[in-house]
Amino acid sequence: MTPRSKSLFVADPQTQSRKRADARFRLYGLAAILAGLVLLAVLLGTVISNGLGAFQQSYLTLEVELLESKLDKNGNRDIEEIKKVTTFGYDPLLTAAAERLIETHDIQTDLRAKDIAKLLSKSAVSDLRDFVIADPSRIGRSASFDFLVNARVDGYLKGRVTRESIADDKMISAEQLDAVDQLVAAGALVKRFNLDFILGSDASDQRPEAAGVGTAMLGSLAMMLVVLVLALPVGVAASIYLEEFAPKNRLTDLIEVNISNLAAVPSIVFGILGLAVFINILHLPMSAPLVGGLVLSLMTLPTIIISSRAAMKSVPPSIRDAALGVGASRMQAVFHHVLPLAAPGILTGTIIGLAQALGETAPLLLIGMVGFIASTAPETMGDALLAPNTALPAQIFEWAKRADPAFYERAWGGIIVLLVFLVAMNAVAILLRRRFERRW
Repeated sequence: MTPRSKSLFVADPQTQSRKRADARFRLYGLAAILAGLVLLAVLLGTVISNGLGAFQQSYLTLEVELLESKLDKNGNRDIEEIKKVTTFGYDPLLTAAAERLIETHDIQTDLRAKDIAKLLSKSAVSDLRDFVIADPSRIGRSASFDFLVNARVDGYLKGRVTRESIADDKMISAEQLDAVDQLVAAGALVKRFNLDFILGSDASDQRPEAAGVGTAMLGSLAMMLVVLVLALPVGVAASIYLEEFAPKNRLTDLIEVNISNLAAVPSIVFGILGLAVFINILHLPMSAPLVGGLVLSLMTLPTIIISSRAAMKSVPPSIRDAALGVGASRMQAVFHHVLPLAAPGILTGTIIGLAQALGETAPLLLIGMVGFIASTAPETMGDALLAPNTALPAQIFEWAKRADPAFYERAWGGIIVLLVFLVAMNAVAILLRRRFERRW
């Protein structure tokens, strides 16, 4: 008996099974993408929700009388004599200003003016002293100041500090929070954008509200400049030689294997190398961005070499052969034809390497860039490279381990700044790739 033939338009069980497997695989891939997007959204949401508070700060407006009897008893406006007045000499001025504030806004409280003055940041007195020293002619007059309040008050206005959480807190009392509510209602205590967080410097453990990332960003930029000047030309030159000119033998194979292995070495190993060579042997200054840049250059070199070689390898051999066929030398073929076509990949790899170096913390820990609090910005390029400083990721690490929750908030804010830098660098990489990309 002849078996009945099957129709070509009807899928057999094996084909149906393959189609179901294909559909399941597509669903698995889609689920993986959705899971990744959800995790990314959770990460970004957590960073933004915890860090946005660092970009806002609370300020208390006070009218301060700069009494001549306190600041310049002789009345001759001698700057050296005025500088001899310590911050303790300015405390009575703030207390008197707080007392006038209570009377002006009719604050109903049993607290003394001195207790109201304690709502201010510990930096308020030094800010007032710097204001007077900058222009002694202001002595004898009154001036309006927007002073930072302390971290507890700022945290209360941001919802980070509650009346329940301060039950055993010696830094602030419920009566002071009652006064804070009245000052907010009167408009004397306001919360606004905190530009000093972006432009300012780190502060001591007693003044978290005054801490900023400005100096740390300058330290990171100085290190990135060192990495760009050293790693880019060395990495590109090494990749050109290995890809276009080096003979294929055991030595070059060994070099290529070691470069690939170096790309996978933990970054803290480069930190140990920098500590041993640049600091202990060459005696370069500790905590200097120059040393950090040298360490990060070593770490970035394998990434630049590998990405540059991959970019040059992607150029079709026919282009090299055509250049050599019309009489160009090997060097002319490489520099006039191969490199221009490989430039987008080389630039992209370099920027990605810089972005990776920008976020590194472990190597900087070992060369001391986490143990130094830079209070002022560098004035010259020499200071930017050789003076002790910190870097943005090291600053974030330092804030995250401090006890005050206000520093924890600033650590999240620093992460936002770091992410903005990384996104900007990757955007530049994409733009450069599109700008220099050539099709063949």
